[in-house]
Amino acid sequence: MHSGKEVHLCVRPAPPNHGIRFRRSDLPNSPTVSGIFRNVVDTSLATVLGSEGVIISTIEHLMATFAGLGVDNALVETDSYELPIMDGSARHFTEMILGVGLARQGALRAYFTVNEPIEHRQGDRWVILHPADRFEISCTISFPHPLIKEQTFSLGVTPEEFTSLISPARTFGFLHEVDYLKRYGFAKGGSLENAIVVDETSILNEDGLRFPDEFVRHKILDCLGDFSLIGIPILGRIETHKSGHAFNHGFLEKFFSQKECWRTRTIE
Repeated sequence: MHSGKEVHLCVRPAPPNHGIRFRRSDLPNSPTVSGIFRNVVDTSLATVLGSEGVIISTIEHLMATFAGLGVDNALVETDSYELPIMDGSARHFTEMILGVGLARQGALRAYFTVNEPIEHRQGDRWVILHPADRFEISCTISFPHPLIKEQTFSLGVTPEEFTSLISPARTFGFLHEVDYLKRYGFAKGGSLENAIVVDETSILNEDGLRFPDEFVRHKILDCLGDFSLIGIPILGRIETHKSGHAFNHGFLEKFFSQKECWRTRTIE
């Protein structure tokens, strides 16, 4: 998306307790970076991981795919610092992973369970994690644009719901923002083939939207990717209002600072 470079990516199986790791095959000794909260180094245009001088950028769509499909362990090999944007959604990642299939591993699965609400709030923006018996998410966005306005979407996160309702939702941007980014050397690979672009009154993509509320569904996709950096699945209900990558990262900091509000448990 931002570098405009061609990139090759391969997702490989990994053993229990491996987690999600990214391997830079283009660098000497093929260093790896774990997909966890403490390795986040930038959230300005995308979520970027870094460790010992090695970075992996624009990870949120693939991380959301892992979270949505229940993939706990995988090795992601790439020959560039930025993951491919595909069509701006997680649909192709999802189809490729489901196409080769998933395997149940012979180990207990760890979860974070929430004892009491954890809240990160700033003015009219917030992320709140409530106790719940399963993983649920509700997202509200609000833009002063006639085609977006305020949108809310909620779901219980299962592989089936993620695949059909969230994974096809594409990233979006405003025409004036795209022009600005390109002027300063970003979004070099951005086009109508990998993003929804809107001007002051209309959608520029010929085929229009995949869902009437595709904008908020994509925000849920981003949130799933960002919150998956907690490291293990959550049993709880996340409510977000006008959040973004940086704000989501602020919530993760709050989460780990309030250890009295959650505990870990294992389930077969």
